[in-house]
Amino acid sequence: MSVELLFHRKNVEPNGDIVEMKIWQVPHSKDKPHGLKYSLVYVREGKRIMGYDNAEGKGDHRHYKNKEYPYHFKDVDTLIEDFYSDVEKVNKGEL
Repeated sequence: MSVELLFHRKNVEPNGDIVEMKIWQVPHSKDKPHGLKYSLVYVREGKRIMGYDNAEGKGDHRHYKNKEYPYHFKDVDTLIEDFYSDVEKVNKGEL
């Protein structure tokens, strides 16, 4: 099976903040048992504030202010909801 880009969205907000999401279909593996590779990132002033990904050898996890935390992947819809929820919390000062 080849790698196929399933979803890509990039929004640049009026203040310059960037929200970008990429999701690829990949072969099932130990690192990607759900057959997906993903990268969701929120960037402010050129710095990653929040990110969700499953980089090689690390499995599902999220980044917040240069720290890495485990993330339990359920499905794509929940992934996107969780990411947007965290971005909203950051913008409200709740995280």
